[in-house]
Amino acid sequence: MTVIEMAAIVAGAAFALLVGYLVPLLIQVRRTVVESEKLLTKMNDEVLPLSGQIRTMSQHVIDLTEQARIGVEHATVFLHAVGEVGESVQHVHRFVKGSSGSMLTKAASMVTGLGVATKVVTGHFRRKTEHHNGR
Repeated sequence: MTVIEMAAIVAGAAFALLVGYLVPLLIQVRRTVVESEKLLTKMNDEVLPLSGQIRTMSQHVIDLTEQARIGVEHATVFLHAVGEVGESVQHVHRFVKGSSGSMLTKAASMVTGLGVATKVVTGHFRRKTEHHNGR
């Protein structure tokens, strides 16, 4: 046997070992690629409806945001009106508070005046009654 024949046998054995090692590896790679293809196909089938649902949901969010904006505008108008009513009440309160002392004084003076007027009228009627009765 010559060196070339020995080298050919060693090369053939090395090639057989390499093929024996690579064939199962290539079969596993092929299975992985097939499974990946199935997974990608399934994901593609599920992603399309999900993207439609996401579009619908984002439109709902936009609609809700618009409704919230309108509600805030209405609340702002209402709160401004309430603020103006509060200012009016505060003005009335200041007026009543400032004039309550003078109003009480006027009321007391009026009651005193009525009391005096009552005494004068009563006295006058007594005098007339006494004068008519002969006293």
